[in-house]
Amino acid sequence: MTHTLKTFDEFMMDIATGKKPFEVRFNDRGFLKGHTLLLEGWDNKVKEYTGNVIEAEVTYILYGGQFGIDKGFCVMGIKVKNYNL
Repeated sequence: MTHTLKTFDEFMMDIATGKKPFEVRFNDRGFLKGHTLLLEGWDNKVKEYTGNVIEAEVTYILYGGQFGIDKGFCVMGIKVKNYNL
């Protein structure tokens, strides 16, 4: 399954280079290990997409309700498969 998600453009380079190998999200989509994230760059100042895109695989999930993570949220370990910045 592929999930298309808005991602603040300021984080895109860190995700692409592996400096930020995780995503923290509200788990309203039933994220699972093995799912694909299609992260689309978003400029929150002008409220529009930037055209930057990263495709990443979910390699690990830590579900909320434990370890200081709010219930309903999750922290996903990700591995970048492809990107266009």
